[in-house]
Amino acid sequence: MKKVLVIAGPTASGKTALSVRLAEKYGCEIISGDSIQVYRGMDIGSGKVTEEEMRGIRHYLIDILSPLEEYSVRDFQTMAREIIDGSDGMKIICGGTGLYLKSCLYDYAFREEEGPSADPQLEKLSNEELYAMLKESDPVQAEKIHVNNRRRLLRSLTIQRRSGRPQSEIEEEQKHEMIYDAFIIGCTMPREVLYERISRRVDLMFEAGLEEEVRTLLQNGVTFAHQSMKGIGYREWQAYFEGQADPGEVKEEIKKHSRQFAKRQYTWFNHQMPVHWYDVTDPEEEKRILAEVERWMKCSSHI
Repeated sequence: MKKVLVIAGPTASGKTALSVRLAEKYGCEIISGDSIQVYRGMDIGSGKVTEEEMRGIRHYLIDILSPLEEYSVRDFQTMAREIIDGSDGMKIICGGTGLYLKSCLYDYAFREEEGPSADPQLEKLSNEELYAMLKESDPVQAEKIHVNNRRRLLRSLTIQRRSGRPQSEIEEEQKHEMIYDAFIIGCTMPREVLYERISRRVDLMFEAGLEEEVRTLLQNGVTFAHQSMKGIGYREWQAYFEGQADPGEVKEEIKKHSRQFAKRQYTWFNHQMPVHWYDVTDPEEEKRILAEVERWMKCSSHI
């Protein structure tokens, strides 16, 4: 079993800096698990790692697609596994939603009915209508999806229509076993500290020119209907560019959605994956991370 080190946690929790420090120490390369950092020109809103922050460490799955293209959890699974399986040495996966990470690390097999195209009849419905349908037909799956995550709502309902079975039932049949020897580091901190860091991070994005970044994307043909614009930090600008909100309101919406997403991430990881949580605001915790990672690295693992 190949070893994979994973750095998980909410936005603004210090994952990027920690992943680079660990990559330097252990001579690793880093795979980005972020669903927006794959897109060129979407740097500020995604909090994309900069060349300076990379410190010479090779990063995969960053700036590989146009914002006009689609990128799915299935794509991430395929590409991340190819990188891990096709090279020697340990890889680090940094960031990403829980589903992206789980699809790569576990025996998650996509079925044909899980293709990208949604049922045309479903496309006509609002997010609220889609969510109500899912809540009635598959309440277990509905608990995992936010009402505004249209892509996942469409996907779950489409799978159900094509297979005749709820997605949650299909997923339950899988063994949920890891195919890699993964050690998952979870970056955490007191909730009030995290929320302060999220607020400051969003302020810095605005200072760095987030509004102009979004305007440039729109001028280049990207619309709010594209998948790339569904991420937090981008989708909130639709109201502004339609004349229904000012920049201050957009900023507050981004902060609110980031806090809500952080809360959902903690809940998801605690229920779905064996995460080792560390308070990254405590200088002593990094020593514990290194000690536990090195102990794990010395253990052999076999399929």
